[in-house]
Amino acid sequence: MKNKILTTAILATFAGAAHAQSSVTLYGLIDAGVNYVNHVQNATKGSSSAYTFADGVAQGSRWGLRGSEDLGGGLKAIFVLENGFNIGNGTLGQGNSMFGRQAYVGLTQTNIGSLTFGRQYSFSTDVLGSQYSTGGNTVSGNWAYHVNDVDQLTSSRISNAVKFQSVNYSGFTFGGLYGFSNTTSFAGAPAGTTTASSRAYSFGANYAYGPFSLGGAYTDITYPAAASPTSFSTTLANVNTTGGAKGVIHDLRSFGFGGRYVAGAATMWLLWTNTRFAPIAGSSTIYNAYEAGGKYAFTPAFTGALGYTYSRSSGLVTAHWNQVNASADYALSKRTDVYALVAYQDASGTYQGAPVQAQIGSSASSIIAPSGSGSQNQVAVRLGIRHKF
Repeated sequence: MKNKILTTAILATFAGAAHAQSSVTLYGLIDAGVNYVNHVQNATKGSSSAYTFADGVAQGSRWGLRGSEDLGGGLKAIFVLENGFNIGNGTLGQGNSMFGRQAYVGLTQTNIGSLTFGRQYSFSTDVLGSQYSTGGNTVSGNWAYHVNDVDQLTSSRISNAVKFQSVNYSGFTFGGLYGFSNTTSFAGAPAGTTTASSRAYSFGANYAYGPFSLGGAYTDITYPAAASPTSFSTTLANVNTTGGAKGVIHDLRSFGFGGRYVAGAATMWLLWTNTRFAPIAGSSTIYNAYEAGGKYAFTPAFTGALGYTYSRSSGLVTAHWNQVNASADYALSKRTDVYALVAYQDASGTYQGAPVQAQIGSSASSIIAPSGSGSQNQVAVRLGIRHKF
């Protein structure tokens, strides 16, 4: 009897140890709310106001699976499968992809870092977008990212990518990514173009010391429109074109630097990015964005935030954008919060003799007409709820 009890205890111990070596976690986020936006382009009425239901403004709605297996000696196998969706109608996001947000598998070593393979974020998103932008630091989210996310701060997902991310070395982290094109041409290539593959590479580094942190990132994508699903929002890129070979962007290059300071309940940040769109023929368009912002936790549950961005482009598009974002967030629990946000944008400049239009948010979102506002200023207001699981 004693032997049977001992055997049972030993088997239970091994079973528990085996279970502890491998884990899979289901996680997700749902963001929904109601918007008011003025100067929305309407096919029949021209510029008008709109009240709409919309998801994914503070953060894109998603669900995912995250897992790891302990292989011993500090080595683990890891994977992430992450799906984006629209809670309003239940449709898939990211070009109707099952796991369009992230999909990768790889290895991680305790004292070195991780090497992963699949669809992954560039370091412009990992470093700059998540840590030093108003979109990444406040509930203003996707409305606060720069015009059409031209500098890859929120939606720079690279397919067929090999990525290395270091562990934290006394506050310093770094990494690199290369995305294979896996194609030699695409339907949008102009006549006479024999190769239009969408390869990409990205590098990033970050240093954190006490309340200070500094980071930088560089991302380069050749023929971004050839990626499937596309790796970035193409609207601003397309205004480089006047038809023919200029109708395809040959290269998108973006780099930037950011800094952040945390003082008790207050967080402040600065960010600068520089992006170049180079068409197959003709001159490039250069886009610079300068951003400053801060947030303050008035109580453990209530946080207010304010951000300002000045953006300008030169080249075929000569324009300026000024945008102010304000938000208030109240946490009902650790996983559920309600929020309000306001964004105002003023645009100036011309493209091919026509005034440049204001446009809050990116063309990837249905909350504001992708074609622009029909006006040089725009206001967007939102009341929303967000739940994490």
